[in-house]
Amino acid sequence: MVVNENYLGKIVMTDNYIKEVVSKTVTECFGVAGMKYTSPKEFLFSRILKMEVPGMGVDVKIIDNEVRVILHITAAYGTNIAVVVESIKNKVRFALTETVGIGVHSVCVFVDDIKI
Repeated sequence: MVVNENYLGKIVMTDNYIKEVVSKTVTECFGVAGMKYTSPKEFLFSRILKMEVPGMGVDVKIIDNEVRVILHITAAYGTNIAVVVESIKNKVRFALTETVGIGVHSVCVFVDDIKI
């Protein structure tokens, strides 16, 4: 959880909220065909039980009120993967800084698949 305190009061944000913000930001990026699962639990829910997993493909670790984001994506065929990854990193940093109001320690993007 992230605690953000200002003159109006105290705001507490869960990891799931941060995952949703990141997931929405990444899926809207050019060249991203989808998100891949990051844990056996996500695999079980998404592939076997056919359930929608909120924040799938996003792993968030919070260290000293800074967030470390690990992403697993499927890239679209024919796109420049280096440019897509750099765009994702910039957009995720901007979204977390502006929307959530916390610092970003690092953003790691793993391209697990390419969709043709």
